[in-house]
Amino acid sequence: MNLRADHVAGATFVIFGAAIIALSGDLPVGRLSMPGSGFLPMIVATLTIVFGAALVLRAGESGRFSEVDWTDGKHAAMVTIITIAAISLYTYLGYIITMTLMVIALLVLIERRNPLRAAAYGATLVLVTYACFVLLLKTPLPASPFSY
Repeated sequence: MNLRADHVAGATFVIFGAAIIALSGDLPVGRLSMPGSGFLPMIVATLTIVFGAALVLRAGESGRFSEVDWTDGKHAAMVTIITIAAISLYTYLGYIITMTLMVIALLVLIERRNPLRAAAYGATLVLVTYACFVLLLKTPLPASPFSY
């Protein structure tokens, strides 16, 4: 059997979905009429496993794993590092500051956009999404280190 790119990707999704189920096992799932906090992670993880398995089963249609072009690896690593930094800072700086910095960093450092336009876009995007979550969805988000 030739190892195909979709074999590796599908297996990765299956393992990731199983890890999410294992890590969220202490969250109450609840019932369909009254879902608990573990309901959505369980659904997403199950779908991740199902679609990962489908990738593995259909892997014969993809290219060989040894022929995968890794030239975009630096770009992916930079996005991952910026995202990890944002996740780490979120509880300390709050949603507005952290997400604004993340969007600006992604646009300026990776996409090489104008810093002033990136800052304006980042601030607008974050404020609109914050308003949607807080006002429309009634979801409490830490706005800044000075809220809460």
